[in-house]
Amino acid sequence: MAPRLSVVELVVSDMAAALAFYRRLGIDAPPEADDQPHVEVDLGGGLRLAFDTEATILSFDPSWTRPTGGPRSALAFACDSPAEVDATYASLVEAGHHGEHKPWDAFWGQRYATVQDPDGGSVDLFAALPGE
Repeated sequence: MAPRLSVVELVVSDMAAALAFYRRLGIDAPPEADDQPHVEVDLGGGLRLAFDTEATILSFDPSWTRPTGGPRSALAFACDSPAEVDATYASLVEAGHHGEHKPWDAFWGQRYATVQDPDGGSVDLFAALPGE
């Protein structure tokens, strides 16, 4: 049997801030997870999204250092419509998150936008344009 992707992990500096951001995108992390060093959320289909604090990583890898020079990660969230891309982007920016790229109609047929999570990770929002 070939290996299969089961977990996508994000290393975060502040668990509560990271979970608050991802909850706005529909990730169902329980409130009591905010002060945990490791959190896993079942995304369905055998895939989980995991969050580990920097302290957790350092506990078993003391040589770990925070990445520099670009985003730590990149995730993309499908929206049901171009209007949802715009609304979700606006909601995240109004909540204080950095808008990397305002919504635009991409040449590949999608409404697209990028925001940054609290640790600077890229989060893309996208939806098919009408007629695509």
